[in-house]
Amino acid sequence: MIDEARRLAPRFAARAADHDRDGSFPADDFADLGRAGLFGLMVPARLGGAGAGFAEYAAIAYELARGNGATALIFNMHASVTGALAGVTDELADALGLPPDALAARDSYLRAAAEGRWYAVAMSERGAGSRLSQLTTSYEKAGDGYRITGSKTFCSGAGHAGGYLVAARSADDPTQVSQFVVPPGDGVRVEETWDALGMRATGSHDLHLDVTVPAGALLGGVEGLALVVAQLAPHWMVASYAAVYTGVARAAVDAAVDHVNQRKLGHLPAVRARLGRADAQVAAAHLAVMEAARRVDAEPGDAETNRWVWRAKLLAGTTAAEVAASMLEAAGTSAMRRGHPLERLYRDARAGSLQPATSDVCADWLGVDALGGDPDSEGSAPRW
Repeated sequence: MIDEARRLAPRFAARAADHDRDGSFPADDFADLGRAGLFGLMVPARLGGAGAGFAEYAAIAYELARGNGATALIFNMHASVTGALAGVTDELADALGLPPDALAARDSYLRAAAEGRWYAVAMSERGAGSRLSQLTTSYEKAGDGYRITGSKTFCSGAGHAGGYLVAARSADDPTQVSQFVVPPGDGVRVEETWDALGMRATGSHDLHLDVTVPAGALLGGVEGLALVVAQLAPHWMVASYAAVYTGVARAAVDAAVDHVNQRKLGHLPAVRARLGRADAQVAAAHLAVMEAARRVDAEPGDAETNRWVWRAKLLAGTTAAEVAASMLEAAGTSAMRRGHPLERLYRDARAGSLQPATSDVCADWLGVDALGGDPDSEGSAPRW
C-alpha cells in the first residue's frame, strides 16, 4: 500500500491549492483513498483489511502528507481509530476482562472500515484541548444505551465521516472517561467554524452532540478505559501526527528545490546551505518517527517505546515549522504569494507544534522523565 500512497500523492498535491484556498474538504482525495483500500489499512486480514502495523501506517502517512498534509491529517484520525481498535487483540481483551459483545462491536467497526467507511475523532474541546480529564462532554445511562451531550472542536472531516470517535466523561462518576463510536445523523450537528491559518482543508469544524447510542457504541464495553489507554499506549494520540508533519516538512524541501531550480538560484551558497540543513533535519526527524513506530510494533507501552513516541512528536513538530520557514527564506519573496506551494506548506507546517500534544508539552514530558519523575502525572497541567 505504500506504492499506492506514492501514486496518490501527486494527485493530492495537484488539488491541494484549491482546497486550501476554499477551505474545502478534499472529497476527491478521500475517494482515491477508498478505491485504493487504504481505509482498511489497519484492519486485520481476517476482517478484510491489510493488517498493517504502526510502522507501515507511519510510512504511508509520510508519503500521503508529501501530497497534501490536510488529507493525510484527516486520514490519520481514521487510522488512529481503526489502529486502536485493531490493537485490542483477543488476548488483551481477555486480560482486560472485556465482554464478548465488545469484541463483536470491535469487529463490526473494523469490517466496516475495510468496506470503505472512515471515522473521525471528536475529542478536543474549547478550554480543555485534548485533555481527557478536563472534558465537559458527558454521558449517562439511557435505557440499554447511553445519552451523550456536549460540544467538540477541531473535528477533522466533520460532516463527511461515517462515524465519530467521541470522548466523554461519566455524569455519575466524572473520573470515568469513555469513548464511543457515534454515527452521523440525528443528534449530531456540525457547525462550520474552521477558518484557520494552516491545514485549512481538514474541515476541522465544531461538532455538537445530543444523541443516544446503543450499548455497543461504548468502546471496550467497559467504562473508564480512555485515560488508562492514553497513558499506557499513547502512540495513536501522540506519534501518529508525527509521520504527517515529517511528510509536510519533506514536501517543503521538495517545493523549495523546484523553485530554486526554476529561478536558477542554485549558485547561491546561502540557498544551498539552507537546502542542505533542511534535508538533514527532515531525514533525522523521519528516522526518529520510524524508530518510534518500530518500537510501537515491537513493544507497545514499554517505557522506552513511550519515550520515543514523545520524542518523535516533538521533533516532527519543531522540524516542520523550522524547515518550512527556512525554505521560504531560501526561495525568496516570490514564494510568499498566496497560492505558491511553499506559502501553503509554511502555514500547514506551523500547525505541527500546536497539534496535541504540543511541542512544549512533549518537551516537558521528556524533561520530567529525564529528571526521574513521573511524566504522566507531573507538570504544569494534566497530560490527559
